[in-house]
Amino acid sequence: MVKSKVAYSVLELAIVSEKQTFKDTFNNTIALAKAAENFGYKRFWLAEHHNSAAIGSNATSVLIGHVAEKTKTIKVGSGGIMLPNHSPLIVAEQFGTLGTLYPNRIDLGLGRAPGTDQTTAAAIRSDFFNAAQSFPSEVEKIQNYFSVDNQNEKVRAVIAEGVNVPLYILGSSTDSAYLAAKKGLPYAFASHFAPTHLAHAFKIYHENFQPSESLSQPYTLAGVNIVVADTDAEAEQISTSLYRMIVNFLSGKRSYLQPPTEMTSDLKALTNHPSVQQMLKYTFIGSKETVKAKILDFIKATQVNEIIAVTNIYGLENRIKSYQLFAEIMQEINANKSALV
Repeated sequence: MVKSKVAYSVLELAIVSEKQTFKDTFNNTIALAKAAENFGYKRFWLAEHHNSAAIGSNATSVLIGHVAEKTKTIKVGSGGIMLPNHSPLIVAEQFGTLGTLYPNRIDLGLGRAPGTDQTTAAAIRSDFFNAAQSFPSEVEKIQNYFSVDNQNEKVRAVIAEGVNVPLYILGSSTDSAYLAAKKGLPYAFASHFAPTHLAHAFKIYHENFQPSESLSQPYTLAGVNIVVADTDAEAEQISTSLYRMIVNFLSGKRSYLQPPTEMTSDLKALTNHPSVQQMLKYTFIGSKETVKAKILDFIKATQVNEIIAVTNIYGLENRIKSYQLFAEIMQEINANKSALV
């Protein structure tokens, strides 16, 4: 049985829809963040990606600041900063600044993937592979920069020292589960696109967790794709944009998010392809009733503490409506603890 309420949050990539500009996309991101705040979402995370015309969350820390400025209470952070792309000192200074400007509202989620292709990763940082191998020690550096105990060191991120910016370890395999457990940090799994190792990674994390100053008990977050509408049929139609995006990604095509279409037989066949099915294993599409049953099963199976909802569909109104209905689902689940047994 889940011991407490299951929190619910948003992961945003600032995906650019067809016929929209980056400015339009950022305006939509702000509108969504404000709506999420009103709907009771706990946090609004932005993911770092590069070299894609259809993704706007490239300068992640800049966009985090913009969202934090336009909202009031919701936590805003990175899901995540791909640490091998960056100097730990610079990351600490950026997030120390954000944490100073927006006290107790900034999260720093850290991942070790490049958030792009290998050629671009090399363009970002020529020693990316070595930096990725050094991920545990790079996380340690960031922890030191935020510590007040670092003030006597020769290299300091003065603006970060003592600032409350919680760290989260992100992962899509089992490696980061060991690191998060060893450091006693919350662990977020990218099951919305890499579901294979979710159960094993959570098992490793729980079995190896060591309490820390940051966290006394394990805390897990899991990404799931959510598309909720008034009816199953409407949700299926809206989800065609998501399915086309995934098919294009798997086939190496880079394109803007397309408007929804009818679920044709050809598209249905593509959605049933094993690669698409595997990637979208934790994708819950339908009416409130349909999605509620699926998300309840997911919560019971994973014992997750927090759901990170990813809703990559066309049209701001559809996205906000989906997030509103999902918030209602989570509120209903949390109000009925016996349903989680």
